[in-house]
Amino acid sequence: MYTFIWPTNINDAKEIQKTLQQKIVISPLKRNPRYIAGVDAAFLDDKVIGVACLFAFPELRLIEEVYAVLPLSFPYIPGFLSFREGPALIEALKKLTSRPDSILFDGQGIAHPKKLGIAAHIGVLLDTPSVGCAKSRLVGTYEDPGLKKGDWSALHYRNELVGSVVRTRDHTRPVFVSPGHMADVKTARDIILACSTKFRIPKPLRRADSVSKKIKQQLLMCSR
Repeated sequence: MYTFIWPTNINDAKEIQKTLQQKIVISPLKRNPRYIAGVDAAFLDDKVIGVACLFAFPELRLIEEVYAVLPLSFPYIPGFLSFREGPALIEALKKLTSRPDSILFDGQGIAHPKKLGIAAHIGVLLDTPSVGCAKSRLVGTYEDPGLKKGDWSALHYRNELVGSVVRTRDHTRPVFVSPGHMADVKTARDIILACSTKFRIPKPLRRADSVSKKIKQQLLMCSR
């Protein structure tokens, strides 16, 4: 379904970023999603574990969870996370029996120095609406949002609106939400809030994180 050539050096990666950044579409969703996938990755020695958890939306019922384990092929370089995690995440998404209408990423969308965080990068590659939900700010300025769930403030970078700082639970630290591809700032914020139940991290991403840690632990046990 998806076949991509991934770079192994930073010069090629920079050229790919320039090309993909020009293909990003920032717009409201064309239709409400029926399925949403949360994806996350974990690392073990020279391997990366990519996980995709598919949920029915808006009821947030778990449909399916899959994973892929691939050798690491790109070094750790800030701002180039997509090239490190992307191959395993896409491989996991390929295993889903139903294609998601939107994908949530534990990372940035356009709130990124190159406007191409992992949500934007993979969203463009897969031509799928995508949203980034990060635990911390990478770029931009903002005012603290209110303390109640649903409170938010605008995130600006270089005089451009690139996302929202969103309170997903009363009196907890906010998350940093930005559109990746085929979504806009409001759409991204609305989806993250709709996917946030009892915890700070939206349910699909929380599940993907949990599964990635479980798989990592299983692999550790098998290697002993």
